[in-house]
Amino acid sequence: MKSQHVRVRFAPSPTGPLHIGGVRTALYNYLFAKKLGGTMILRIEDTDQNRFVPGAEEYIVNSLAWCGLDFDESPEKGGPHAPYRQSERSEIYRGYVQKLLDDGHAYYAFDTEAALNDLRDRVKAGGVTFQYDQQTRKSLQNSLALPETEWKKNIAGGMAYVVRVKIPENEQVVVHDLIRGEVVVNTSNLDDKVLFKSDGLPTYHLANVVDDYLMQITHVIRGEEWLPSAPLHVMLYRFFGWEDIMPQFAHLPLILKPDGNGKLSKRDGDRLGFPVFPTEWKDPKSGEIYSGYRESGYLPEAVINILAHLGWNPGTEQELFTMDDLIQQFSLERVGKHGSKFDPEKAKWFNHQYMQKKSEGELSLLLKPYLEQHGVSPSAEYLGKVVGLMRERAFLVPDLWNSSWFFFVRPEKYDLQVYQKIWQPSTTGCITGFVQEVEKLQDFNKETLHTLVQEFTSNTGVKMGQLMNPLRLLLVGSNQGPGIMDLAGVLGKEEFLKRISTGLDSLK
Repeated sequence: MKSQHVRVRFAPSPTGPLHIGGVRTALYNYLFAKKLGGTMILRIEDTDQNRFVPGAEEYIVNSLAWCGLDFDESPEKGGPHAPYRQSERSEIYRGYVQKLLDDGHAYYAFDTEAALNDLRDRVKAGGVTFQYDQQTRKSLQNSLALPETEWKKNIAGGMAYVVRVKIPENEQVVVHDLIRGEVVVNTSNLDDKVLFKSDGLPTYHLANVVDDYLMQITHVIRGEEWLPSAPLHVMLYRFFGWEDIMPQFAHLPLILKPDGNGKLSKRDGDRLGFPVFPTEWKDPKSGEIYSGYRESGYLPEAVINILAHLGWNPGTEQELFTMDDLIQQFSLERVGKHGSKFDPEKAKWFNHQYMQKKSEGELSLLLKPYLEQHGVSPSAEYLGKVVGLMRERAFLVPDLWNSSWFFFVRPEKYDLQVYQKIWQPSTTGCITGFVQEVEKLQDFNKETLHTLVQEFTSNTGVKMGQLMNPLRLLLVGSNQGPGIMDLAGVLGKEEFLKRISTGLDSLK
């Protein structure tokens, strides 16, 4: 790095929703850049028009914004290297393709997809996997195998073609990776990848190398799945004469399924019982809805903290980090080579920790949409009491409502199983007698009620459970909720007695 200004990019393809693995890649780029005073770029790599999904780019941008990741240069913000959407840069790539052709590092190929598929099937029947490479290219329909007059005639006549890279034979390609060290690959294991497609757009391999060069990217930090492509990218830098200013590579480890058995993929969303997307995604074709961390009740700062630990180790026992903490402490040296298992229970734990860091006012704001949905508008004081009492039970935002709804809405039905288990012939008389004593209380609060309960059970011989369990059923409709004294203290005397009366009438 030395005195070089650090420039990194996150370059997603709008082919669907952004997986949390992609968010982690964006996060690590962001932390790396911010720590070193560098520049963070968002570049949309949309050259694969066959896989383009409407709405995916907007989804990616909005999801990253929700996570708190902002960019210095992007399609929205612009910047000195605009445009930042590859489909708008197609003319730029043509000149670089031509340079590779002129220098003998690429060639035209006219093979149809049908012909190649037929060839693959034929060699597969013989137990061989077809590869378009040094061994096969001379027997196929391309400008290396055909007479010059013929292939030029094909182009002049408008025949569809692609441009393929010409991989040299039997050379060692060295990829210097900041996480994995030196990776050496022999070119005999590489195929002649398509660099420019018949639709006039480049493939990822060409576009990302050209754009990284033009946008002066100093570090390419991306997922492990791109490691097999790295030797080709290194060769392209060499072919263009850019080897001396080639960015440094860092390939991040995979995020694994909870059992460690394979990569956590987009298809695992909801199937495993937890989201794999930052925000909810509705498939524009099928209409199917996939859950997101935001809609499931996770806080963005918790999601960031979860992802930070999936591959990076701070080297200490610290688990909770603000974004500023992460920026200060992050380094690629502490990113491991091996995949990290995603632990959904640990994810909830992280979110719980951040929920508890919120003030009562902040938690009240998180609860308000649920109150509005149920047509409830309690006072700020009442809401604060409920939140203060129930906050410890909230692991996800919906828990704020699910664990406290009975403070705001009287029960309309009562758990029959609980009723059958706790209700005895003497219960109604017991409750009625207790209510008479409560009505006499001048000062109703959790302390005075506690004293009354002690005196009532002592004087009547009623066991504590015989009184408290039916009271809970009448107050909340089930056996859930906080301690009766806490519950009553928040509800107040009038509501406390009203619920008991309503419940007794209903249970008759």
